Amino acid sequence: MAYYRQVGSVPPKRHTQHRTPEGGLYYEELMGEEGFSSDSSLLYHRHIPSAIVDSAPWQLPDLRTEPNYPLKPRHLKLHELFAGEEWKRHDVVTGRRLVLGNGDVRISYVAAGEASPLYRNSIGDECVYVESGEGTVETVFGALPFRQGDYVLLPRATTHRWVPDGLVRAYAIEANSHITPARRYLSKFGQLLEHAPFCERDLTGPAEPLLAEGEDVEVLVKHRGSTGIVGTKFVYPWHPFDVIGWDGCLYPYTFNVGDFEPITGRVHQPPPAHQVFEGDNFVICNFVPRKVDYHPLSIPVPYYHSNVDSDEVMFYCGGDYEARKGSGIGQGSISLHPGGHSHGPQPGAYERSIGAEFFDELAVMVDTFRPLELGEGGAAAEDDGYAWTWAGRGPK
Repeated sequence: MAYYRQVGSVPPKRHTQHRTPEGGLYYEELMGEEGFSSDSSLLYHRHIPSAIVDSAPWQLPDLRTEPNYPLKPRHLKLHELFAGEEWKRHDVVTGRRLVLGNGDVRISYVAAGEASPLYRNSIGDECVYVESGEGTVETVFGALPFRQGDYVLLPRATTHRWVPDGLVRAYAIEANSHITPARRYLSKFGQLLEHAPFCERDLTGPAEPLLAEGEDVEVLVKHRGSTGIVGTKFVYPWHPFDVIGWDGCLYPYTFNVGDFEPITGRVHQPPPAHQVFEGDNFVICNFVPRKVDYHPLSIPVPYYHSNVDSDEVMFYCGGDYEARKGSGIGQGSISLHPGGHSHGPQPGAYERSIGAEFFDELAVMVDTFRPLELGEGGAAAEDDGYAWTWAGRGPK
């Protein structure tokens, strides 16, 4: 995202001396993507950012997956993963349960009330959708307040921690790549274009440095290892939130789904009209409350469709999703419709939608271009009867 921002104190010229009030030097760190040939930011630290005093293994949660075999559509009830008051002892980082994943992206869910440890994902960017709740994400770039409906975009290797204000339900999309606005919304220089359903004014970045203090501070790091994804716990002699200023085009930000302006038409619009972000081999879309198709003979719910190159994951997070009435899907549900299976509205929804003028529904969709497998959280939350709801009966 080539949207320049400056926060705190930076020198007039990059890569030049930046002095403390006492005459010492601040330490410049260039945080850049794609071998420093893409977006970057310059951060100015009070202390040497590379200094560590310990390194130890960090045992990650269960990230094993099982194939969707035999192939079938699935319904996962994510609210069942955190029963009762269990959320009070979980945090948004270490409490995540893996729902679905492949070699490009992992989708997890968590209900949490504890502040998380300091953490950074060195594998790829994270896009965390806040289903409910509010709080602050404290980052090396500064604080990011969040609220219900926010996408929280955290660039790869951003040190941060989640501080909820009460119960927070979060849907975490972790990439093995970067996550950006859809390329067709961007000019060749990175500005969001006039036809995009959101613009830079809708994005909220950090406003001022945090300047936290502390010694022997632990940071959990998720990174690549010879056997896959592994974790390490670093101990820093000084708090990593010692940045007095930064500028550039690489930083965390929030975007609220309520600021997405839906693209509508006289007949039903295909899923790309609802796209927000993209990563390598996947896209993120959202379906928001909107005026629906206004051709006199339109059928507002989706036509039956085979997305022959993709698996489709819908997370239902508000309103009443018209196409899924009668299937048991509700708030906090996921539907997985895999490539190789034609899918569409539940029986009766096609006919009931005729004459509708407005849909009050909210869902986040992830389409992946490689098959998704079930994580332990997905397997634990499955509604076994969903695949047979179109026919009204299951296997004999």
